[in-house]
Amino acid sequence: MDSSAKSESPSPAHREHKEPSEDESNQAAAIPQQAGVAERNPEKRSSPQSGPTGSKSPAPCSSDSRNSEDEEEHQDALQKIRSSVAQINTSRSKEKDKSSSREKDRSHSRERDRSRSRERDRSRSRERDRSRSRERDRSRSRERDRSRSRERVRARSRGRDRSRSRERDRNTERFDRRRFGRGRYDDRRDDRDGRFDRRANRDEESDYRRRGRSASPNAKEPVAADEPPVKKKKEELDPILTRTGGAYIPPAKLRMMQQQITDKSSLAYQRMSWEALKKSINGLINKVNVSNIVNIIQELLQENIVRGRGLLARSVLQAQAASPIFTHVYAAVVAIINSKFPQIGELILKRLILNFRRSYRRNLKQQCLTASKFVAHLINQNVAHEVLCLEMLTLLLERPTDDSVEVAISFLKECGLKLTEVSPRGINAIFERLRNILHESSIDKRVQYMIEVMFAIRKDGFKDHPVITEGLDLVDEDDQFTHMLPLDDEYNPEDILNVFKLDPDFLENEEKYKTIKRGEKVDSGEEGDDSEEDDDNEDENEEEGEDEKVTIFDKTEVNLVAFRRTIYLAIQSSLDFEECAHKLIKMDFPESQTKELCNMILDCCAQQRTYEKFFGLLAGRFCLLKKEYMESFEVIFSEQYDTIHRLETNKLRNVARLFAHLLFTDSIPWSVLECIRMSEDTTTSSSRIFVKILFQELCAYMGLPKLNQRLKDSTLQSFFEGLFPRDNPRNTRFAINFFTSIGLGAGDSGVRNPPTGPQQRGIRNLVYKSFWYISRRTSQTMKKSATYSPENMVHIVRKLGYLSFQLHVPLKDTIITVGTVNVFVKLRNSK
Repeated sequence: MDSSAKSESPSPAHREHKEPSEDESNQAAAIPQQAGVAERNPEKRSSPQSGPTGSKSPAPCSSDSRNSEDEEEHQDALQKIRSSVAQINTSRSKEKDKSSSREKDRSHSRERDRSRSRERDRSRSRERDRSRSRERDRSRSRERDRSRSRERVRARSRGRDRSRSRERDRNTERFDRRRFGRGRYDDRRDDRDGRFDRRANRDEESDYRRRGRSASPNAKEPVAADEPPVKKKKEELDPILTRTGGAYIPPAKLRMMQQQITDKSSLAYQRMSWEALKKSINGLINKVNVSNIVNIIQELLQENIVRGRGLLARSVLQAQAASPIFTHVYAAVVAIINSKFPQIGELILKRLILNFRRSYRRNLKQQCLTASKFVAHLINQNVAHEVLCLEMLTLLLERPTDDSVEVAISFLKECGLKLTEVSPRGINAIFERLRNILHESSIDKRVQYMIEVMFAIRKDGFKDHPVITEGLDLVDEDDQFTHMLPLDDEYNPEDILNVFKLDPDFLENEEKYKTIKRGEKVDSGEEGDDSEEDDDNEDENEEEGEDEKVTIFDKTEVNLVAFRRTIYLAIQSSLDFEECAHKLIKMDFPESQTKELCNMILDCCAQQRTYEKFFGLLAGRFCLLKKEYMESFEVIFSEQYDTIHRLETNKLRNVARLFAHLLFTDSIPWSVLECIRMSEDTTTSSSRIFVKILFQELCAYMGLPKLNQRLKDSTLQSFFEGLFPRDNPRNTRFAINFFTSIGLGAGDSGVRNPPTGPQQRGIRNLVYKSFWYISRRTSQTMKKSATYSPENMVHIVRKLGYLSFQLHVPLKDTIITVGTVNVFVKLRNSK
């Protein structure tokens, strides 16, 4: 029965194709029931047959047992049917779930497929667009190339046509010329043989045939008209007037072009002369060496280097940067030019300083090396001051790196010997800094070895690095001009001087430079054919100058300014007064400049913010060396006192302290105080401040007792009459009040050391005279007013007492003097 139920139950495949409804499920449930009944009926039908063959039990018992068995079987069948129905229901629910999940998966997959297909379509469309754009670009580029090639072909064809037309024109001209010549000279030919040259005839006939085959020029005219018109060429510019100078022009042709120009002040002529000047300067600078430097300098001075000073500076710097091995030669050239034209040397030094600073900021080691080497040789040639060298070394060693230390050492090798001579303390400080770097800084082993080698070179006395190479010491010390240019100042490189600029006063400036050349006695070189007339004129002027000797007085004080500048640089570059005095004495200047030297020392002292004892010691040293310096300072003291009102307070203070130092050290005599007149009329506020600072400094140096002792010296009293006036009580009171107000009333010294002997008698006489004068003036007033009152007497006594107190007269002398005045007054009244 189980098998029949299983066989009759619907399969899953059948349910997939045809989903059963509830009626169909009920029918399916009824089918097993009918089958069960059918099963039971056969059993009932078979039971009578089995009865006779089966057991021998009685019929009622067998029927009961069969009924019970049938019921049990019926129950079992029902249970199986129910279980199968439940299984069918569960399988159907599972199938429904599976089918729904499959549908969902299918929908998701369809969506994914659609999105993928859309993306593919989009990417394909993009690719198509890109390919189309590429094709368009390629087609455009091909079109451009084709159009260019067509243009080239057209241009070539036009050029060929033009060349052919030119050839035809030439051929026609030749044929016409020959035909004209043949007709002209036929009569002159020799007709002895009665025939012409066959070869010439053949050539002419072939030319005629060739010309006959070719179209005539008139026939070509319509064709030429069809061609596009030829563009007119632009007007060719003169190569001289272009910005870069144009193509190379030989000097002979350039001179010829200059001769053709009649207007010497025109733009073209000035440009030509500028180009010639530039080429000449570049050529001479590139040719210079130790053997020909004198000749090169002479030729260089023949050119107008004042006009081309920018070109000269640029050429020198470029040549030195390209060939650092010849730096000493270029430094000698600059030194010679600097002695004649200091402004050119200053311009070169400014540009060199700017190049060094720019290279240092940009960490350009090679350019720093070349620039510092040039500066070192200019210092050796006394073109630049040694202060610039110390500033550069300080900058390089302030924050030491491998490159900065290397540049400093190469710089120090070149100018170390010069620094040792002029500034030993400065070079000692530099080497001490190098020693600290060697021991403390973390630098490369190679740089440490370089520092050790530098110390060895210093120990050997820089024997391999002389100050000036032999053959290059061409400038005298008197002609040398040293520039004091600090490293940190702002400079103008004047780059505009490198470019041509129209000069409205060109001819006048050229004449001025020729005058300078004659004044400097520069030998004139060969200038070429165009300068012969100028040379003749110069020779005539020189002959006239020889006949008439004219004395020229220099009222511009150029030499004086140069002398003062030299002294200033020497003072500022010295570390102590002994070194400065040694430098100044070594200069060996004329005796007429002695007073100017003293004035320069005083001016340098006055320019300082505060007084520096350096200048007092320096002036004292010169006063002790020669009597002329002492006399010069005496004259300067009186001149300064007379013009003291022109000085500012700071300068006035520095000057007073300098002279106080000289008086304290007895470098100048105390007789210089003779020019001071202490009175209200003869002094100004500036002069009183000067005297105040002077005596306060003397008191600080000497002390009040010694100062009093010096002022009371009997041998100097004649020189102190103006300082302590006794001719007029008013002036005396002014002097007393002045010295009391500045704290030099000498009250303490008078108490400690009262005057005795002749001094006491002299003071008493002074007091008596002063009292007599005061009483006399008072009596005259009383006589005029014809009145006498005790108030007048009290007034006289007060004046006398104040005067005695200021002059430190003892009390008993004052009482005696007052008594004398009383007696005098009584006698006066009795009269």
